Amino acid sequence: MNTELATVDQAATDRIEAFTFGEPTPVLDRRQIMEYLECVQMDKWYDPPISWEGLSRSFRSAPHHSSPIYFKANVITSSFVPHKLLSRQTFRKFVLDYLVFGNSYIEDRTSILNQKMPMQHALAKYTRRGADLDNYWFVKSWQNEHEFKPGSVFHLMEPDINQEVYGLPEYLSSLNSAWLNEAATLFRRKYYENGSHAGFILYLSDTAQSQDDIDSVRQALKDSKGPGNFRNLFVHAPNGKKDGIQIIPISEVAAKDEMFNIKSVTRDDLLAAHRVPPQLMGIIPTNTSGFGDTKTAAEVFARNELDPLQSRFKELNDWFGDEVVRFDKYVIGGDVA
Repeated sequence: MNTELATVDQAATDRIEAFTFGEPTPVLDRRQIMEYLECVQMDKWYDPPISWEGLSRSFRSAPHHSSPIYFKANVITSSFVPHKLLSRQTFRKFVLDYLVFGNSYIEDRTSILNQKMPMQHALAKYTRRGADLDNYWFVKSWQNEHEFKPGSVFHLMEPDINQEVYGLPEYLSSLNSAWLNEAATLFRRKYYENGSHAGFILYLSDTAQSQDDIDSVRQALKDSKGPGNFRNLFVHAPNGKKDGIQIIPISEVAAKDEMFNIKSVTRDDLLAAHRVPPQLMGIIPTNTSGFGDTKTAAEVFARNELDPLQSRFKELNDWFGDEVVRFDKYVIGGDVA
């Protein structure tokens, strides 16, 4: 063998190699949910400033995102007084759309005899505001469109600072936390379902072990897989050294700690965005002092969140010209909050 050639091959093998693990990956690899914050006119109507489809998918991305919204909708609906023209079910749909999309629509219908009929809810996900800002369209696809009767649609919107065509929900700043919470849960679920990830390294360096002993340990590790796994393993090494047999975990502990931290931090972000006290959400405190008195938290929530929301929904009365939206007092344990 050529000695000079062998030296060159050895030098090429021993050199340091540096590389990266791919390009940065965006949170959403398709249509960005917040790619623009202005409304584009689509012939007869304006397109929403963000993707309503993205908001609807994100709604159930994390339990601490959907649960506060359902909680507010349940409390507000429970105190609603039904009207002959506005049922409790229609009002709940009206409330849920407003909390999720920042927009909600009620259609005022009349019969051919010009008599008032029960109001109907129009899905905010498919309702579009006309180019003249007075008319509204129901658009499930570009081939399926329906124009509402002019002046028959009430539009309740959460004002936006960038445009006046559509409203935007208050929780937009917490969506990254909701997506991170979902990604952490899905990663952990796939981590357990995979089953082929490396759990630990059994490092055997003791020269006192014979090949038969090594083969026995290898076979015992293989037999510990499958149903009834997580078995204990006994190894006896006569005359062995202190560190002759070592178990080196790879990533299990780090993965557990990171999972816990991500879930805790994103939960706090979401609850801060929705402004619902944690003790009302059924969250167990991790500290010894707890979250404080539940009744006091409920009273503060009723004053700071429930009352302002109820006043927003009463705007329908001003538009309709009659008191179709009324609420009972929010009662906690016999006391009025």
